[in-house]
Amino acid sequence: MEKRTAAVTFKGGPVTLVGPEVKVGSKAPDFKALSGLNFVALADTPAKARIFSVVPSLDTPVCSTQTKKFDEALTAFGDTVASYTVSLDLPFAQKRFCSAEGVKTMTTLSDVHNHSFGTSYGVLIEGLPLPLLARSVFVVDKSGTVTYVEYVKEVTSEPDYAAATAALKAVA
Repeated sequence: MEKRTAAVTFKGGPVTLVGPEVKVGSKAPDFKALSGLNFVALADTPAKARIFSVVPSLDTPVCSTQTKKFDEALTAFGDTVASYTVSLDLPFAQKRFCSAEGVKTMTTLSDVHNHSFGTSYGVLIEGLPLPLLARSVFVVDKSGTVTYVEYVKEVTSEPDYAAATAALKAVA
């Protein structure tokens, strides 16, 4: 498995990401994650513009903010797009978070089973006491081509919401 040393930082220290760097113009990598207790692969997502907002854990302030900001911003798109928050949180914790915070637009995907999303999209952080995903955003068009990628340089920082939303709008 490919490893990218010092690809991003976590609390100021460089960390290694496991998996390839996904590039704009490439085919979106497949994955197998959990939505509730059901497995979901890329092919199971609708053939329309999709955004994958990746967070380390929903129970942290920046991840909570990221999920709620995208949830609010993407409401305007209605059913023209599919939007996902991906983390290593258990599906039960994801559901609790969304219920407590009123998140309705973002569908949660848990990568806890086998880290398939993390290793396919090159966002699994290696070397921490517990596995986490690096903060990132991917936009995929209806044909399955990646049209936007942001690996947030510092995992504890927020992504560029405006750029990601504009990229999604461009392919919606």
